[in-house]
Amino acid sequence: MWGILQAYWPHILGVISIVMASIASAHAVMTKDEVRAAIGWVGVIILSPIIGPLIYAIAGVNRIRRATILAQRPGHGTAATHFHASDDDIATRFGRRFTALRTLGDRVARHPLTSGNSIETLRTGDEAYGAMLAAIEGAGRSIILESYIFDRDPIGLRIADALIAAHRRGVAVRVLIDAVGARYSVPSIAGHLREGGVAVDVFNGNIIMGLRLPYANLRTHRKIIVVDGATAFMGGMNIRQGFTREFAGDAYAHDTHFRLTGPVVANLFAIAAEDWSFAAGEILEGPAWDITPAAAGETSVLMRAVPSGPDSYLETNHKLLMGALSVARRSVRIMSPYFLPDQELISAIVTAARRGVDIDIVVPSVNNLVLVDRAMTAQFDQILKSYCRIWRSTGAFDHSKLFVIDGSWAYVGSSNLDPRSLRLNFEIDIEVLDHDFAGAIDDRIEAVMAEATPVELAALRARPYVMRLMDRLIWLGSPYL
Repeated sequence: MWGILQAYWPHILGVISIVMASIASAHAVMTKDEVRAAIGWVGVIILSPIIGPLIYAIAGVNRIRRATILAQRPGHGTAATHFHASDDDIATRFGRRFTALRTLGDRVARHPLTSGNSIETLRTGDEAYGAMLAAIEGAGRSIILESYIFDRDPIGLRIADALIAAHRRGVAVRVLIDAVGARYSVPSIAGHLREGGVAVDVFNGNIIMGLRLPYANLRTHRKIIVVDGATAFMGGMNIRQGFTREFAGDAYAHDTHFRLTGPVVANLFAIAAEDWSFAAGEILEGPAWDITPAAAGETSVLMRAVPSGPDSYLETNHKLLMGALSVARRSVRIMSPYFLPDQELISAIVTAARRGVDIDIVVPSVNNLVLVDRAMTAQFDQILKSYCRIWRSTGAFDHSKLFVIDGSWAYVGSSNLDPRSLRLNFEIDIEVLDHDFAGAIDDRIEAVMAEATPVELAALRARPYVMRLMDRLIWLGSPYL
């Protein structure tokens, strides 16, 4: 046998290489929706024998196939039809163009636009974490928490101890942390929670030979807390002390989070429960997890939960933002820490600008991810030369993800405008159709713009050629930054 291997090893290696390349190429051709992506991966596979298929297996397979467990029972957003917004109401209050956007949302997000909701903006970590702690400490039946990062620092331990205390007084508690985000602090907060008896799991954390195959890039970037099926928190804020003035001082990072009530809470719970079931194999049902949508109060905001991710919700956020840009008439204001849209989204943005819509994009002046900032800068010229404005905000790093059109429609949550959020991550956002809320988000971005520094096209082009070339080379790796 050894003699045969010694004599024919080049032939055996050649056969293995051809088989691996054939299987990987066939998978790429059959699963990639973009022809450029398919051609690129087939080129890598064929031109790099054995290594190419292995790279594709690690970085190219980007779709999780999982069975949906969205429960078809009252309280999970599907049965509360009397809260569903009507086209006539939308057309009367906001204009017929927003009924078309509502139809798009119905078809891609698969969660209804509902009335009877309220939303409160939490503008700082001190405010957001304080509100979360109060809700956890007042919980009587159940808490589900899902987060990308949950650090084992003073803020993380404070929230973890509140969750442990809730568990000890009989509240059903479930905590889901992303496998990558759980490693941002060592030791992980998961161990502390488990020691306290809390049911905790990590998302997509299977390890094979030291690698998280075949989904090395797929993360839950969602931030959701649902307490007693009545109150929810979501937005862009991870659980970290750096977002608080209490621990980070005046240099604390900024972000925006939201507290919600109403029928939309049922949809947020369904999304978090589906992720928990995928990770832990447990379906959350029974009295502790029952949800009855609250009756509409004086404040009745039209709202929709929008999940997206590399499963059946692939590019939901991308599709909804494209639709929103198509109905914009006066203004589009965007605030994002990582602004790396693909060519389709850039085309939609500049097309709106060419129609006469005012486009303002706010990004941080100091970014926590230097490579992402360099890649962002490489794309700025495409936008600035097409009647758009870009602003560098002053002060501390701002992690907020805010999108508003015409002071009427807002899109807020965990999604950045970069390839990872638009294709690779599991994200959760909220579509809000409300003049007061959207106007407040508009005002917030305008206030940041008033102190910001405009990015000038001439100044970008005047930078040294080597610096511009380096930005473009970094930009080539933007899908995985």
